[in-house]
Amino acid sequence: MQTLKVGDPAPQFSLSNQDDKTVSLTDFSGKKVLVYFYPRASTPGCTVQACALRDTKSELDALNVVVLGISPDTPKKLTNFITKQELNFTLLADEDHAVCEAYKVWQLKKFMGRENMGVVRTSFLIDESGNIEHVFDKFKTKDHHEVVLDYLNS
Repeated sequence: MQTLKVGDPAPQFSLSNQDDKTVSLTDFSGKKVLVYFYPRASTPGCTVQACALRDTKSELDALNVVVLGISPDTPKKLTNFITKQELNFTLLADEDHAVCEAYKVWQLKKFMGRENMGVVRTSFLIDESGNIEHVFDKFKTKDHHEVVLDYLNS
């Protein structure tokens, strides 16, 4: 399955955040939004990725970029993840993975001989007009923030 491409309109969404309040993509019109999809809160790779984004938030803020993390977790799991890791950006609960499906990141994955459906780690930079400016799908969790910043600063 192909993911979305540069220039495509970003699929709109409204999801519950870690505080169980509804957050919509339209809340951030006029700003760049980094929507990053990750498999599960509090797992090693997802923690490394989230903490690196936490540590570069001031640089992202200076570039007028809002960070939204989306996973199939419950708001309660997201609250625990944010509290434990002291995250400083919004996480959104896509429990029925409808938004993951809209962004085409809910796919068949193979791990240790088993196949199951899950989130393929992908990030989308959405421009001020709501279109996809860049797709980040080739990175390691520990380098994700650097790949994003390198693109934004180029």
